[in-house]
Amino acid sequence: MPEHYDLIEKIKGAMPGFSKSQKRIASYIMEHYDKAAFMTAAKLGKVTEVSESTVVRFAVELGFDGYPRFQKALQELIRNKLTSVQRMEITTSKMGEQDILRTVLLSDAEKLRSTLDEVDKEAFAGAVEAIAGAKRIYILGARSCYALASFLSFYLNLIFPNVKMVSNSAATETFEQMFRAGEGDVVIGISFPRYSRRTVNALAYAAGQGAKVIAITDSARSPITGNAAHTLVARSDMSSFVDSLVAPLSIINALIVALVMRNKDEVAETFGRLEHIWEEYQVYDQRTEGNDE
Repeated sequence: MPEHYDLIEKIKGAMPGFSKSQKRIASYIMEHYDKAAFMTAAKLGKVTEVSESTVVRFAVELGFDGYPRFQKALQELIRNKLTSVQRMEITTSKMGEQDILRTVLLSDAEKLRSTLDEVDKEAFAGAVEAIAGAKRIYILGARSCYALASFLSFYLNLIFPNVKMVSNSAATETFEQMFRAGEGDVVIGISFPRYSRRTVNALAYAAGQGAKVIAITDSARSPITGNAAHTLVARSDMSSFVDSLVAPLSIINALIVALVMRNKDEVAETFGRLEHIWEEYQVYDQRTEGNDE
């Protein structure tokens, strides 16, 4: 299936040849694609008043080998189209009267399992090598991904001397902060739905200047992967009002640990010096339990 395959256009084109029941399914999907993408075949059949088997045949009629593949294609299509209002509606419908704490934790655990099964270990190793050998390291993440970029920047600054966190400012300032990026440098871009155009453009600029781009995102079809030398895929929940960044954070943790292990002697020396500074300037609270002085 082509990368920019438009499933909605495919459904529209096939509409004249559909049966009455199939047209009912097609019309619902075109009008409510945001909800249909997360419905089981049985649920979609119920809301369109057709049988589950009719929904499955509808998917096959469109060229899929079953409903799960059709549903996945629909979810890929809308990855960057869901508005915050649509996300909130989907979250509300999915949660219902469930135990929210348990449901969210189990959902995050599933994303970690999926990420572990799907992550490209060669891409991970390549990313570690590229970062370790970089002259300068730039880290970029906009909106909710800014927190991930900041976390990664904090630790890489303890490992390497030339790490620059690109601040979450105006688009023109982003390029001003990155204009020296070039050959021998690495730019780490982090972006999850809804993808930041600023991040996409900044990574394209960096690649054009000869810098090596590492993308941390949710799919090989993410718009930030086009200029990436290495792509690390971590699953997130694009249908949730609050972005689930547990799996991306875990990937970032793994990167940090791998880089520390690769440079453990230098890192040990750095932390030894930092411990003296932290103690001298009382950076951390040294009180033990029960000591209120």
